[in-house]
Amino acid sequence: MAVDQQTQIQLSYILGPDSSHFETLISHLMSSSNEQRSHAESLFNLCKQTHPDSLALKLVQSLNSSPNLELRAMSAVLLRKQLTRAGDDDDGSAFIYTRIAESTRLSIKSVLLASLQQESTKSIAKKVCDTISELASAILPENGWPELLPFMFQCVVAGDNPNLQEYALLIFSRLAQYIGETLIPHLSTLHSVFSQSLRNSTSADVRITALGAAINFIQCLSKASDREIFQDLLPLMMQTLTEALNSGQEATAQEALELLIELAGTEPRFLRRQIVEIVGSMLQIAEAESLEEGTRHLAIEFVITLAEARERAPGMIRKLPQFISKLFSVLMNMLLDIEDDPAWHSAENEDEDAGETSNYGFGQECLDRLAISLGGNTIVPVASEVFSGFFAASEWEKHHAVLIALAQIAEGCSKVMIKNMEQVVSMVLNSFQHPHPRVRWAAINAIGQLSTDLGPELQSKYNQSVLPALVGAMDDFQNPRVQAHAASAVLNFSENCTPEILTPYLDGVISKLLVLLQNEKQMVQEGALTALASVADSSQELFQEYYDAVMPYLKAILVNANDKANRMLRAKSMECISLVGMAVGKEKFKDDAKQVMDVLMSLQGSQLEADDPTTSYMLQAWARLCKCLGQDFIPYMTVVMPPLLQSAQLKPDVIISSADSDEDIDDEDDSIETITLGDKRIGIKTSVLEEKATACNMLCCYAEELKEGFFPWIDQVAPILVPLLKFYFHEEVRKAAVSGMPELLRSAKLAVEKGKSQGRNESYIKHLSDYIIPALLEALHKEPEVEICASMLEALNECIQISGPILDESQVRGIVDETKQAVIASSTRRTEREERAKAEDFDAEESEILKEENEQEEEVFDQIGDLLGTLIKTFKTSFLPMFDELTSYITPMLGSDRTAEERRIAICIFDDVAEHCREAALKYYDPFVPFLLEACNDENADVRQAAVYGIGVCAEFGGSVFGPLVGEALSKLDVVIRHPNAQQSENAMAYDNAVSALGKICQFHRGTIDAGRIVPAWLNCLPIKGDTIEAKIVHDQLCSMVERSDPDLLGPNHQYLPKIVAVFAEVLCAGGTLATEQTVSRMVNILRQLQQTLSPAALASTWSSLQPQQQLALQSILSS
Repeated sequence: MAVDQQTQIQLSYILGPDSSHFETLISHLMSSSNEQRSHAESLFNLCKQTHPDSLALKLVQSLNSSPNLELRAMSAVLLRKQLTRAGDDDDGSAFIYTRIAESTRLSIKSVLLASLQQESTKSIAKKVCDTISELASAILPENGWPELLPFMFQCVVAGDNPNLQEYALLIFSRLAQYIGETLIPHLSTLHSVFSQSLRNSTSADVRITALGAAINFIQCLSKASDREIFQDLLPLMMQTLTEALNSGQEATAQEALELLIELAGTEPRFLRRQIVEIVGSMLQIAEAESLEEGTRHLAIEFVITLAEARERAPGMIRKLPQFISKLFSVLMNMLLDIEDDPAWHSAENEDEDAGETSNYGFGQECLDRLAISLGGNTIVPVASEVFSGFFAASEWEKHHAVLIALAQIAEGCSKVMIKNMEQVVSMVLNSFQHPHPRVRWAAINAIGQLSTDLGPELQSKYNQSVLPALVGAMDDFQNPRVQAHAASAVLNFSENCTPEILTPYLDGVISKLLVLLQNEKQMVQEGALTALASVADSSQELFQEYYDAVMPYLKAILVNANDKANRMLRAKSMECISLVGMAVGKEKFKDDAKQVMDVLMSLQGSQLEADDPTTSYMLQAWARLCKCLGQDFIPYMTVVMPPLLQSAQLKPDVIISSADSDEDIDDEDDSIETITLGDKRIGIKTSVLEEKATACNMLCCYAEELKEGFFPWIDQVAPILVPLLKFYFHEEVRKAAVSGMPELLRSAKLAVEKGKSQGRNESYIKHLSDYIIPALLEALHKEPEVEICASMLEALNECIQISGPILDESQVRGIVDETKQAVIASSTRRTEREERAKAEDFDAEESEILKEENEQEEEVFDQIGDLLGTLIKTFKTSFLPMFDELTSYITPMLGSDRTAEERRIAICIFDDVAEHCREAALKYYDPFVPFLLEACNDENADVRQAAVYGIGVCAEFGGSVFGPLVGEALSKLDVVIRHPNAQQSENAMAYDNAVSALGKICQFHRGTIDAGRIVPAWLNCLPIKGDTIEAKIVHDQLCSMVERSDPDLLGPNHQYLPKIVAVFAEVLCAGGTLATEQTVSRMVNILRQLQQTLSPAALASTWSSLQPQQQLALQSILSS
């Protein structure tokens, strides 16, 4: 790099013998003046690029001998960044350590260790520890610092300098995080170092640092046998905590608890042998009222973390019932920490939580987490006992606590609570009459939560007691908060409701809500609007009856609620109007729709403040209006889309800090969600993400609803949604992006087909498909969530169905490779779950959770099966070379150790190959057909159906290859057809497909069977009614056989003719469900011919076998 002469002179001063010039440069790097700082940065980078040795030596000299604290600290930080990490303007080399002379390296290493010994300021010494740790993690594995470990061991063992002990342990702790595996040869030495520091040190700082280092090592070791070496340190590790508490050092105790919580989350089984003592101690801390709240909360957090660590130690905490009931009681007592603050009663909005303490909030959160992690079988018995004690007391706080707790544990205990619903619901409804309004509020709150968590069972069984109770609570005019909450609970109740359940209550509920809409309390009006919207959404067209009474009120609020205080009210009125419009339909709504949309358009054009809720409510209202009005909505798109595109492109508002830094992100701030990634903590503003997710969902909604009408927007929307397939900050954004992919392609295809594509042709669809499909594949490869993987596979499948043959070979290859990856990833997850099932504490609750995870996994396989089916149907024989690669992934799915769903999917894939590739598929009969035959008698009805369907396909297309298997196939089909429960609803599809397969054997292999026996047996099974697709094929086949007077079908002297006519009669009476129009008219023609050709006696005897209503129906069909 060319450097001008003046700069060269400057550099020689900076790096020359007079250290003041260098120190000035460093101080300018910390300057608050941007200009001064950026000039210093460019000089510093020049030094780094042109004189790395001199720069490094200057930094260590400044660190070692500058009297200025800030300069020493900054030198340590700069050294760490320059030695081991690329600077921003680096020339590409990873760090300057590789570019400096060996003598410089030796100097740096020796000065760093010397500086650690002589630095008197602890904060600077810790920065030096960071520098040493990062340099060591880069060079130790290659033995680039042989003096370091002996030096550190000596620092700890000498024991005469507690600061040095602490620094050495801090470096060990960091090295465990960075290069723990490298230190495995030294484990026994490390064990004795930690043991000595935990046991003998008089310094609390040394003990806490030793605790952190030991925990970091335990976490970094992948082998259980290596972790075992540290097992006997556990009592000493716990002692760090108890000693800190006994000597009143709560800050140190809290630090110890935080470290132990980390261990509980990552290596819970390490704690297993002493679990009783450890959990016992934690609960003692939780109960000790003399301790700070923060300390008690951390002790509870430890136990909850253990309960939640189910992937690593399933069921461990459930084995300690005595502690679970103690913990539950501790949490219930926290809910009593509440005051009856007047501000709660006079609040203007529902979010006001006056009187609630941090104990109260923490207790609520923990009850929810505990119930989710331990499940209902464990929690409900404990809760019942505690609840009855609380209910027996007279204090309102205890009744309130029970109802709040019930709402918190409902999600985790829903399955068990549903079995005891009578008890639960009556307990809550009794509290609707409690004299204290906060208890009544809590009862309503509980009903709302139970409606969500125990629905729809609660709605269908208890609507006659719950809805009248909520309507009654709306009359509590003395307590607007109770009224408003009752309205909100109607929302929860009706969300899980069918129109039939709601119908008898609509008059009462809607008239009450209209009264509340006119209340002067805004909170009550908002609750009423939300409830009306939900009732309309659940009752659908039944709401038409109330439309004329309700809509004028809603429009009045929309038009008049326009000052700042009423923003939320106006937003809720939009939500309500749009849901009512969707419920009653376009015809009823269209006269008001124009007026409503004019108001929304004027709002859209006005300058709304950033925190105005109108924006997100309006986004959703427009989308509902689009669903209601369909293609009539297109003229409004030019108004709707610009702000929607803007919201969809919002950048996440991210704050990044170091995981262990002091400038913490505010954990108490509900609007910020924090995640820890490696050594970084990332805080994200959730409101921005939610608006972005809403906008992306709305874009999909418009594409889906308007189809070809959405075409003008595709070029703007695709570049926004496609990159969001990998938006890992927020699942809802990814889900929306995924579901948008096929909608965009479908819109483009329909527009081209219908001539609405502004002159674009097929090549546009190809261009769009080439953009979307590779992006979907890449996102699928990186997707961490199983549920979203399944959605991506489904979207991919839809895209292939839309794009069809325009996919090129490399794209199909990409899809196949990604499918293999998906199968491998799924198998890996299955193995991990099988490992969990072997854990010593694995129990029925864990088994239930595993079952749910397996069901999610089956959804992935389901989508893989559908995807491969689409590829086979689309590309037929040209896909077979790739199918050959996949057989080694598909065949294991047929094993008896796999789930029924996996077996079904594998069979369906073979069925598709046999059906769509015909002769080319014959080579697969040898490996696959034996599985089909075996699966015909599988205990799972869906597997049986797939197998017998496959037998029918092979009978149709297998020719002489299938011939030798006909005998075995017949006996397998016979078992399915003759089974005593064959025609029960769950077996009907398998039965119908078996009958269809039997028909195909009769049609294509007549020469190899006893036709005089088997064809009438087949006729005897008709008509089939469950699988309407097969029914149409089979009844068409029957028609053809009658038309050609098939002798085996008609039988000697036409003895089976009455049965044939009876089958025709049943098919014709079923309308068009069991036969195509063409087949129906052929059947009618055959019956008319019979009327003309049969003798009156034969006709009468044939007719007499029919039931009276069939005779009447046939007469009317034949005479029409």
